[in-house]
Amino acid sequence: MIKFFSGVFFRAAVFIVAGLVLTGCASFGKGVAEAVMEKTDAEDTRVCEIFGQQFDGLKAGLSKHRKQTKVLMVHGVGVHDPGYATEFLEKLAAQLDLTVRSKYHKDISLTSFVDQDKKLGNLRITRLLDRQRSRELLFYELTWSEITEGEKALLSFDNSGEYSFRRAEVNNMLKQFTNDTGPDPIIYLGNSRNDILTAFTQSFCWMIQGDWQSLPEEGRRACNIFDGEPAEQIAQDHYAFISHSLGSRITIDGMQRIAKILGNPEKYLYMDGKTKEISGRMIAELRKKHLPIFMLSNQLPMLQLGREIPETAGQEEKYCFASSPLYDKRMVSKTLIIAFSDPNDLLSYAIPQGFSEKYLDSRLCIEVTNININIAKVIDAFGLGKIANPLDAHIGYDTDDRVVALIAGGIGNAHTAPVVQERCKWIELIE
Repeated sequence: MIKFFSGVFFRAAVFIVAGLVLTGCASFGKGVAEAVMEKTDAEDTRVCEIFGQQFDGLKAGLSKHRKQTKVLMVHGVGVHDPGYATEFLEKLAAQLDLTVRSKYHKDISLTSFVDQDKKLGNLRITRLLDRQRSRELLFYELTWSEITEGEKALLSFDNSGEYSFRRAEVNNMLKQFTNDTGPDPIIYLGNSRNDILTAFTQSFCWMIQGDWQSLPEEGRRACNIFDGEPAEQIAQDHYAFISHSLGSRITIDGMQRIAKILGNPEKYLYMDGKTKEISGRMIAELRKKHLPIFMLSNQLPMLQLGREIPETAGQEEKYCFASSPLYDKRMVSKTLIIAFSDPNDLLSYAIPQGFSEKYLDSRLCIEVTNININIAKVIDAFGLGKIANPLDAHIGYDTDDRVVALIAGGIGNAHTAPVVQERCKWIELIE
C-alpha cells in the first residue's frame, strides 16, 4: 500500500508542476515531458557516500566455520503483514549466494511470558543455506503493527465514504496514507510502547534460543530466556538487526531495555541458583559480541525529541574499553549503527556527532557510520528545479541494490560488493 501511495504522490507533484508549465502551450509541454522522461532513464548518478570506519556485512559472519548468522528485521510505521520483507530477503539471499531455502517458514504468534493472553504480533523465521549446506542464515521478520491497529481504528471514520467523498481523489489517497502511518509514532509514546518493546525482546529471546530444528513450527508461544543453553548458542552465533524508520527507535529502545534487565537481573528476572548461573554465562557471552544495526531511513534524532535520556548515557569511558572500571558491566563489546538516509527523504536524518554519546545507553558501546544515499532519482522538473519523490526516498531502501550489497558485504573488506566499490564513495573517519 505504501508503494502505491508513493507513485500517486509523485505523479501528483509532477502534474502540479506540469500544469504551471503547460498552460497555453501543449506542444511545448509535450517536449518538456519527453525530456524529463529521457533524463529519468539516463545514467544512474545517484549519490552514495559512506562516512565512518570499515565495517563488515553479513558475509563475514557466514564465512565463519560451523556458525549461524541470525538477522532480525523490524518494520516501521504503517500496517504490515507477515512476509513484508520477502523482496528484500530474496535480494539479500542473492547477494550472499544462499540459494537453498526452507520449504516452509515458521510463524510464532508472539505473546508475553507473564501474560500469555496478549497478542504482540508475529515472528516469521526463514532458513537460508548455500548449496553445500555449509553456511546458514536464519532470518527473523518481526511484524508488530497488530499492536497499534486497535488504537488507529479511532481514525477509521475519516476513511469512510461519509468524509472521503468530500476530498479530491489524490488528496483522499494521501489522507488515507497519513491515517495509516502518522499515528504510529504517537501511539509508540503511549501505553502501547511497552507491548511493542515486549514483542522486540521476545523476538530477541527466540533469536538466542537454539537452532532451526528447536524453533516451534507455529502457534502462540512465549519465549523463556532460561530455556535450553542460551550461553552456548550465543557463543556460536552471529547476530545482526535491520530496521526501518520507527523500527530503528524500537530496536534501540529494545536493546537499551535488555541492557537494563541484564545489568540488574536480580531486580527484573526470577533468579534461583540455576537461573542465576545461566544468566551469568549468557551475559558473559553477550559482552563479547559485536552487533550491527542497519538502520534504513534513520529517524533517531527526530524520535529522541521529548524523551528521557538513559541514566547511563555519556559514560563510554566507564564501560567500553578494556581499562574501563565498569568494563564487565557493558552489554556488548560494540554496537555498530549503520544509518542510511536519503537527503530527499523528508523523514530521515543522519546521526550527528555526539548524538549517541549524549542520548543512548553507554553500555551498548555504540559506533556510528552514516550513509548518505539517494534512493529516489533526482530529476529536472521542467526547468523549474530538481525534484525527487519523497515517498520513494523513504520506502525504497530495502530494495536498493547498493543498500542490500552494503548490508551483505560491508565496506573496506574482502567481501565488499563490486556495486559498492563502483558506485559508492567511502570517506573513512579516524580518531
